[in-house]
Amino acid sequence: MLNLNHTPQALSTFIRFIQLKSLRRRTQDEYVRWVRRLARHSGVACASLLSQEEVLGFLHHLQQNHTYEGSTLNQCVCGLRLFFRDHLGHSDWTCWSQIRIKRNVPMPTVLAREEVRTLLGSVTEPRFSTFFTLMYHCGLRLGEACRLEVTHLDSKRGVLRVINGKGGKNREIPVAPEMFTQLRQWWVTHRNPRFLFPGVGRAWKEKYGCNLAAMKLAQHPMSEASVQQAMKAAILTSRLTKTGINCHALRHSYATHMLEENVSVRQLQSYLGHSDIKTTMIYLHLTAVSETKAQDALSKLYAEVIHPPSPAAAGCGGHAPAPRQR
Repeated sequence: MLNLNHTPQALSTFIRFIQLKSLRRRTQDEYVRWVRRLARHSGVACASLLSQEEVLGFLHHLQQNHTYEGSTLNQCVCGLRLFFRDHLGHSDWTCWSQIRIKRNVPMPTVLAREEVRTLLGSVTEPRFSTFFTLMYHCGLRLGEACRLEVTHLDSKRGVLRVINGKGGKNREIPVAPEMFTQLRQWWVTHRNPRFLFPGVGRAWKEKYGCNLAAMKLAQHPMSEASVQQAMKAAILTSRLTKTGINCHALRHSYATHMLEENVSVRQLQSYLGHSDIKTTMIYLHLTAVSETKAQDALSKLYAEVIHPPSPAAAGCGGHAPAPRQR
């Protein structure tokens, strides 16, 4: 929660400025953090006192002296640009275009179908078993799955609604009837009136005595930290050795497997909530099934298009004749 107490005037008005823009809370906090950090680095009470050259010097310092990912530097630039250009009105500043941010996009970790089956089968606790199954079935981000509410499920239309996903966007994702059945079976065990995956909180044994009773009365969703701990335990139990397995790998696997089942890239872009279709297209070539299809296509094209080499081209003893020197 952003606090306006003991905050310089320019920064407190900036906080109100970004709140009126309805940015996500985490984004607001990060933008304010970068403005505060700039002021501390420069030794001033408020960053509004700095010149363009001083801001550029700070950006250069970050780029040269810290091993930040490109996404972190980009967030810093976006926050400072919003503060100086949009809030303070320094529209003539050109420092934002003078820093080049190199983005290293790692290849997603994708599990084969049998690996997903093994991973999900290693989870014995019903709430986490259902949770991870739904994450894979719908390609959900961790936070999106944790925040799901009962009213976000529409079994008549066969969809799940993601409300206020990444970037504050809403979207709908198709759900199989079998998944709805599993979700109903899970919900009737706790019957929380709001959350599909309620959090039990701390000291639930002392307060409620029973895990299910704690979930029924819960006022908050299950925490991301508890899910991540359950995933670590599942990885150990499954004995899968592939690197990079985590909760998000279920989303990557969903995307790739859906493309393998001939779901269009445009549809998948909508289901995943990607703003840019280029982000979705990275999944087009990530699994053995996709590679096999490519190999089959290349063999077919080779047979149909390319002339077979003549016997003479192989040369004597299977070696091609050396090219003539010019």
